[in-house]
Amino acid sequence: MTDTVEKKTTDYTEGSIINSILKMGLPSMFGFLSQNIYSLVDTYWVSQLPGEESGVAAITFFATILWLFFSFNQLVGPGSVAIISRRYGEKAYDLAEKAIKETLLLKLFFGIVFGVVGYFAIEPMLYLMGARGEALTDGIAYGSIMFLGMGVMYATYSCYTAMRGIANPQMAMILMVASNVLNMVLDPLLMFGYWGLPALGIKGAAIASVISYSLTLAVGLFLLYGNHTNVKLHLRGKAPVGLDTMWKILKIGIPAWLGSMSFSSARLVIMPLIAVFGTEVVAAYGVGNQVTHFGIMVLVGIGLGLSALIGHNLGGKKYERAKKTADQAVLLGVGLMLLFGIVSFLFARPIMGLFFQNEVTIGYGVTLLRIFALGFPFIGAFLMIEEIHLGVGLNTPAMVMNIVHSWAFEVGPILLMTSLLGFGQDAIWWTITIAGVFSTTIFYIYYQRGRWLTVKV
Repeated sequence: MTDTVEKKTTDYTEGSIINSILKMGLPSMFGFLSQNIYSLVDTYWVSQLPGEESGVAAITFFATILWLFFSFNQLVGPGSVAIISRRYGEKAYDLAEKAIKETLLLKLFFGIVFGVVGYFAIEPMLYLMGARGEALTDGIAYGSIMFLGMGVMYATYSCYTAMRGIANPQMAMILMVASNVLNMVLDPLLMFGYWGLPALGIKGAAIASVISYSLTLAVGLFLLYGNHTNVKLHLRGKAPVGLDTMWKILKIGIPAWLGSMSFSSARLVIMPLIAVFGTEVVAAYGVGNQVTHFGIMVLVGIGLGLSALIGHNLGGKKYERAKKTADQAVLLGVGLMLLFGIVSFLFARPIMGLFFQNEVTIGYGVTLLRIFALGFPFIGAFLMIEEIHLGVGLNTPAMVMNIVHSWAFEVGPILLMTSLLGFGQDAIWWTITIAGVFSTTIFYIYYQRGRWLTVKV
């Protein structure tokens, strides 16, 4: 038994399958739930600044750009999930440690590089997307600070990934919740100048995020290097980091990156098509996205736990259990998003009323949210199938589906409906929803073929 491991008995590949899914997935779900609560709270505080629509529109424009830059996170993330969890399932703990350290180094490198690029490109990107006036000014102020902290943000998510991959999902959850609680506390203090602090406005929201991520990364590294996790990191491990194995992580992640880049780029194209309908529509879209992502990211949280669990099962050569785990996870995803869709549809007006006083903006948001809610169960199935493939390192199918979904099912029809046929913004919401139905159906048919069970990493 190596000194790399404090305890090797944590094994979720035995016993009840649904219990294993919940034990691995619920901690991640609660962690991402806290993150989305923070995002909604952040949007709420921004909406309380003078000119509610302009501030919310600013972070909506920036969020679309951030999706594009966070797609580079996918160069490393999927490969790290597949390799860390598989090596842990194989009980190759020294190699799991090596993969964790390589992941952290890669994330810091890419985060810093693309953060610098984003910092200098933020103004023209916002302008091209349709941001004007105060929305442009606020977007630059907010986005510039967020880009400076991107390296820390990338690496922080790797701490969560590592902990899930080595069967410490509860620790990742506690770290995520604590980080987001800190962020929620710092937001109003820095934005409005409470407790004698300077009132920094929308810049304060960005500074609060960077501070929270930085402290979280420090604590995460302390836990990983301090023998508090199932795999302990060392400054010099038995299996040294290497460029060849770093390339293996990247090679697995390239298809996922291309798929994420395609989705994010499509959103950059769609955003100006929404912007032509006015700041109120953009603001409503921003809040509608936040609410939608609340449900999506909760499911992503479960899915990330599921990814690691699938890797553990395949690493232990428990193929039948892996298949049953995946099938039950898909059903769970559909059920959770169906429930979330019902709540969103019924309470769309009070939800929008939390953020806006303008009845026109509220009306736009209610219509959008109710249309989106109809497609939530299909989103649930799609996300779980995507996470299953991510957990085994087979990312090409998801890449293809994301490209087809984004450009053939969304961008093309939206351009046709709005620019050529002259339909209003509701046509955009319907197109996005129907695109999800088509994509999920195709992806589910492919999933049933079971190729993901035979992948080696």
